[in-house]
Amino acid sequence: MKIAIPKERRPHELRVAATPETVKKYKGLGFTVAVESGAGLGAALTDEAYAAAGAEVVADPAALLRDADIVLKVQRPLLPGEGDLDELALLKPGAILISGLNPYMAPESVSAYATARVDAFAMEFMPRITRAQSMDILSSQSNLAGYRAVLEAANEFGRAFPMMMTAAGTVPPARALIMGVGVAGLQAIATAKRLGAVVSATDVRPATKEQVESLGGTFVAVMDEEFAQAQTAGGYAKEMSAEYKAKQAALIAETIKKQDIVITTALIPGRKAPVLVTDDMLKSMKQGAVLVDLAVEQGGNVEGSKPGEVVERYGVKIVGRINMPSRIAVDASALYAKNLLNFITPFVAKGSPGTLAFNWDDDVVKGTALTRGGTVVHSAFAPKDAAPAPAAVVAEPAPAAVPPAGTEVPSAPAGTVKVVDTPAAPSADNDKNA
Repeated sequence: MKIAIPKERRPHELRVAATPETVKKYKGLGFTVAVESGAGLGAALTDEAYAAAGAEVVADPAALLRDADIVLKVQRPLLPGEGDLDELALLKPGAILISGLNPYMAPESVSAYATARVDAFAMEFMPRITRAQSMDILSSQSNLAGYRAVLEAANEFGRAFPMMMTAAGTVPPARALIMGVGVAGLQAIATAKRLGAVVSATDVRPATKEQVESLGGTFVAVMDEEFAQAQTAGGYAKEMSAEYKAKQAALIAETIKKQDIVITTALIPGRKAPVLVTDDMLKSMKQGAVLVDLAVEQGGNVEGSKPGEVVERYGVKIVGRINMPSRIAVDASALYAKNLLNFITPFVAKGSPGTLAFNWDDDVVKGTALTRGGTVVHSAFAPKDAAPAPAAVVAEPAPAAVPPAGTEVPSAPAGTVKVVDTPAAPSADNDKNA
């Protein structure tokens, strides 16, 4: 089977879905690999490096994709009207698409994959089980997002982070509050501490208290009976009652007045991000304080934050960078590419190198599969009256005769659709959003 790695074409995206290292691994598993020319340049990976690893470098995206059996991407393919190239139309029927597909934010794309008869896997839906940790793109990317968020804050902050005692006087340490203690939040705590800040953090999940304190932070939360029951079995935060939210908001309102840096990471799958920092809170903050809103692309945790902009209100800066992992593209690409390799490797058919044989009853496959054989199969998007998915298990290479790009092919009935980014919850951070 042929694996194709196209160049990412969505704005603000510098990552790539495979590195020369993972190309070598795919070759060792029996696959042929083709990479679009320039696909890795945003992550400092040259065409020559891919060629040396055994990949074919292809300049024409149509030529790259039209006979690809497996397509690896960072972000979902462009659909008509989203860019200069309709990427989905270039994929042949029966192709396997493995990517961060963000279906909650683009529900129409799920039925489009089914209509195109593309078997699509949304890697951000990877189940939270031990053996899937190495495949979890949300964790790997959120970890880097949390790190980068602190650097973005430091860049906009007009003071130093650590306490400095000099002959000319003492520089007090910056005070940082991290709102949401998932993967991104924990890394933000650790990074801010390494830079010398006095760090506190808040989350509605009881288990995070110990994690925050283990990193040297102070935990801030209203710890009542509802708080003790605020976590799902999957590790995500539950939606809290209006009464609890009011008490927590009052506590945060008092806490935030003392902060120099605030980093927000809270996301709820399938819904607009909760507002954690209101306009009134902004008014109460110190002049020169900086907030970094990692949820800005899903509506924002900070009132007044704007995607792609640094907004100043009441003397406070609100940083709304888009696609934070892409701002550290070299490492983000390396980790993401390894996540995809770890997902594919267990399903290489035994005795048939270079062929995938998915076990459709496997939790990893069931959790990530959106479409199969022209049908929407994910429970969050499939119509209630949907027919059972086809029984075939082995993904065989498609026939050589493939219609040229742009040719209409028979389409399956369209399905419906689903979200997320990062983990979930009004205080869980970008654990899951890549």
